[in-house]
Amino acid sequence: MAGLTAAALAVVGFLAYQAAADVPDDLAASKPPSAAPSATTPGAGASRKPQDPLAVPAGSGTGTRVVYALGDRRVWLVDANGKAGRTFEVMPSTVSPKPGSYTVTSRSGNVPGSDGVPVEHVVRFANEGGVSVGFSAAVDGSMASPDPTKKTGGVRMKRADGDAMWVFATIGSKVVVVP
Repeated sequence: MAGLTAAALAVVGFLAYQAAADVPDDLAASKPPSAAPSATTPGAGASRKPQDPLAVPAGSGTGTRVVYALGDRRVWLVDANGKAGRTFEVMPSTVSPKPGSYTVTSRSGNVPGSDGVPVEHVVRFANEGGVSVGFSAAVDGSMASPDPTKKTGGVRMKRADGDAMWVFATIGSKVVVVP
Protein backbone atom coordinates (compact mmCIF):
# COMPACT_ATOMS: atom_id res chain seq x y z
CA MET A 1 0.00 0.00 0.00
CA ALA A 2 2.81 2.42 0.84
CA GLY A 3 4.45 1.67 -2.51
CA LEU A 4 1.25 2.54 -4.40
CA THR A 5 0.91 5.81 -2.47
CA ALA A 6 4.53 6.76 -3.19
CA ALA A 7 4.09 5.94 -6.90
CA ALA A 8 0.88 8.00 -7.10
CA LEU A 9 2.59 10.97 -5.44
CA ALA A 10 5.52 10.69 -7.87
CA VAL A 11 3.17 10.68 -10.88
CA VAL A 12 1.20 13.67 -9.57
CA GLY A 13 4.43 15.55 -8.90
CA PHE A 14 5.74 14.79 -12.40
CA LEU A 15 2.47 15.89 -14.02
CA ALA A 16 2.47 19.11 -11.99
CA TYR A 17 6.05 19.79 -13.09
CA GLN A 18 5.13 19.22 -16.74
CA ALA A 19 2.08 21.47 -16.48
CA ALA A 20 4.15 24.27 -14.93
CA ALA A 21 6.82 23.90 -17.61
CA ASP A 22 4.23 24.29 -20.39
CA VAL A 23 2.77 27.59 -19.05
CA PRO A 24 3.57 30.55 -21.36
CA ASP A 25 6.04 33.05 -19.81
CA ASP A 26 3.52 35.92 -19.75
CA LEU A 27 1.09 33.85 -17.64
CA ALA A 28 3.69 32.25 -15.42
CA ALA A 29 4.96 35.67 -14.26
CA SER A 30 1.58 37.03 -13.11
CA LYS A 31 -1.00 35.99 -10.60
CA PRO A 32 -4.65 36.95 -10.59
CA PRO A 33 -5.19 40.09 -8.46
CA SER A 34 -7.65 38.26 -6.21
CA ALA A 35 -5.20 35.48 -5.34
CA ALA A 36 -4.61 35.27 -1.60
CA PRO A 37 -1.05 34.79 -0.35
CA SER A 38 -0.18 31.18 0.28
CA ALA A 39 1.46 29.79 3.38
CA THR A 40 4.73 29.54 1.44
CA THR A 41 4.72 33.21 0.45
CA PRO A 42 7.30 35.16 2.48
CA GLY A 43 5.54 37.18 5.15
CA ALA A 44 2.46 34.97 5.13
CA GLY A 45 1.21 32.21 7.36
CA ALA A 46 3.31 31.29 10.39
CA SER A 47 5.82 34.09 9.84
CA ARG A 48 3.17 36.72 10.74
CA LYS A 49 2.27 37.05 14.40
CA PRO A 50 -1.39 37.66 15.19
CA GLN A 51 -1.95 41.00 16.92
CA ASP A 52 -2.67 40.67 20.62
CA PRO A 53 -6.26 41.89 21.16
CA LEU A 54 -5.31 43.05 24.66
CA ALA A 55 -2.42 45.21 23.33
CA VAL A 56 -3.04 48.71 24.64
CA PRO A 57 -2.67 51.46 22.00
CA ALA A 58 0.68 53.27 22.03
CA GLY A 59 0.52 56.84 23.26
CA SER A 60 -2.39 56.17 25.62
CA GLY A 61 -0.51 57.13 28.76
CA THR A 62 0.38 55.15 31.84
CA GLY A 63 -1.28 53.82 34.95
CA THR A 64 -4.85 52.73 35.56
CA ARG A 65 -7.10 54.09 32.83
CA VAL A 66 -9.85 53.50 30.31
CA VAL A 67 -8.55 53.83 26.75
CA TYR A 68 -11.03 54.67 24.00
CA ALA A 69 -9.72 54.38 20.42
CA LEU A 70 -12.01 56.36 18.14
CA GLY A 71 -10.81 54.80 14.88
CA ASP A 72 -10.89 51.24 16.18
CA ARG A 73 -14.23 51.70 17.98
CA ARG A 74 -12.68 49.84 20.90
CA VAL A 75 -12.14 50.31 24.63
CA TRP A 76 -9.47 48.84 26.90
CA LEU A 77 -9.67 48.67 30.70
CA VAL A 78 -6.03 49.06 31.73
CA ASP A 79 -4.57 48.28 35.17
CA ALA A 80 -1.80 50.13 37.05
CA ASN A 81 0.85 47.95 35.36
CA GLY A 82 -0.31 48.99 31.89
CA LYS A 83 -1.96 45.64 31.13
CA ALA A 84 -5.47 45.45 29.70
CA GLY A 85 -7.69 43.10 31.64
CA ARG A 86 -10.51 43.53 29.14
CA THR A 87 -11.11 45.03 25.72
CA PHE A 88 -14.30 45.30 23.73
CA GLU A 89 -15.91 46.95 20.73
CA VAL A 90 -18.19 49.94 21.14
CA MET A 91 -20.62 51.88 18.94
CA PRO A 92 -19.62 55.55 18.91
CA SER A 93 -22.19 58.29 19.24
CA THR A 94 -22.66 61.13 16.77
CA VAL A 95 -20.60 63.44 19.01
CA SER A 96 -17.11 62.19 19.87
CA PRO A 97 -14.60 63.66 22.31
CA LYS A 98 -11.34 65.02 20.97
CA PRO A 99 -8.25 62.87 21.60
CA GLY A 100 -6.84 63.63 25.03
CA SER A 101 -7.06 62.79 28.70
CA TYR A 102 -10.31 63.10 30.65
CA THR A 103 -11.70 62.22 34.06
CA VAL A 104 -14.93 60.41 34.91
CA THR A 105 -17.15 63.20 36.22
CA SER A 106 -20.48 61.46 36.82
CA ARG A 107 -22.22 58.12 36.72
CA SER A 108 -25.84 56.97 36.54
CA GLY A 109 -27.22 53.50 37.14
CA ASN A 110 -30.33 53.62 34.90
CA VAL A 111 -31.47 56.55 32.78
CA PRO A 112 -32.92 57.27 29.36
CA GLY A 113 -30.10 57.73 26.85
CA SER A 114 -29.77 60.94 24.86
CA ASP A 115 -31.46 59.03 22.02
CA GLY A 116 -34.37 57.96 24.24
CA VAL A 117 -33.20 54.34 24.63
CA PRO A 118 -33.14 53.13 28.28
CA VAL A 119 -29.49 52.66 29.30
CA GLU A 120 -27.60 51.48 32.34
CA HIS A 121 -24.14 51.93 33.81
CA VAL A 122 -23.56 55.37 32.34
CA VAL A 123 -20.00 56.64 32.87
CA ARG A 124 -19.65 60.27 31.73
CA PHE A 125 -16.23 61.76 31.05
CA ALA A 126 -16.40 64.58 28.47
CA ASN A 127 -18.51 67.43 27.15
CA GLU A 128 -18.32 68.41 23.48
CA GLY A 129 -20.33 71.39 22.30
CA GLY A 130 -22.82 71.06 25.14
CA VAL A 131 -23.27 67.32 24.63
CA SER A 132 -22.30 65.05 27.51
CA VAL A 133 -20.20 62.10 26.31
CA GLY A 134 -20.03 58.82 28.18
CA PHE A 135 -20.09 55.05 28.00
CA SER A 136 -23.34 53.15 28.48
CA ALA A 137 -25.11 49.89 27.73
CA ALA A 138 -28.63 49.75 26.34
CA VAL A 139 -30.90 47.78 28.66
CA ASP A 140 -32.17 45.82 25.63
CA GLY A 141 -28.57 44.95 24.69
CA SER A 142 -28.68 46.82 21.37
CA MET A 143 -25.67 48.57 19.85
CA ALA A 144 -27.38 50.15 16.85
CA SER A 145 -25.76 52.98 14.92
CA PRO A 146 -27.01 56.32 16.24
CA ASP A 147 -29.32 58.55 14.21
CA PRO A 148 -26.90 60.86 12.37
CA THR A 149 -29.40 63.74 12.53
CA LYS A 150 -29.27 63.85 16.36
CA LYS A 151 -26.44 65.03 18.58
CA THR A 152 -25.89 62.19 21.04
CA GLY A 153 -22.97 61.40 23.30
CA GLY A 154 -23.61 57.80 24.34
CA VAL A 155 -20.81 55.39 23.44
CA ARG A 156 -22.69 52.08 23.51
CA MET A 157 -21.37 48.71 24.56
CA LYS A 158 -22.77 45.27 25.31
CA ARG A 159 -24.32 44.83 28.74
CA ALA A 160 -21.53 42.59 30.06
CA ASP A 161 -18.97 45.19 28.97
CA GLY A 162 -21.09 47.88 30.62
CA ASP A 163 -21.01 45.89 33.85
CA ALA A 164 -17.20 45.72 33.68
CA MET A 165 -16.93 49.45 32.88
CA TRP A 166 -19.21 50.29 35.83
CA VAL A 167 -16.96 48.43 38.26
CA PHE A 168 -13.73 49.76 36.73
CA ALA A 169 -14.45 53.44 35.99
CA THR A 170 -15.51 55.21 39.18
CA ILE A 171 -15.67 58.98 39.70
CA GLY A 172 -12.23 60.48 39.12
CA SER A 173 -10.99 57.59 36.96
CA LYS A 174 -8.81 58.50 33.99
CA VAL A 175 -10.15 58.11 30.43
CA VAL A 176 -7.73 58.52 27.53
CA VAL A 177 -9.15 59.04 24.06
CA VAL A 178 -6.83 58.22 21.15
CA PRO A 179 -7.48 58.73 17.43
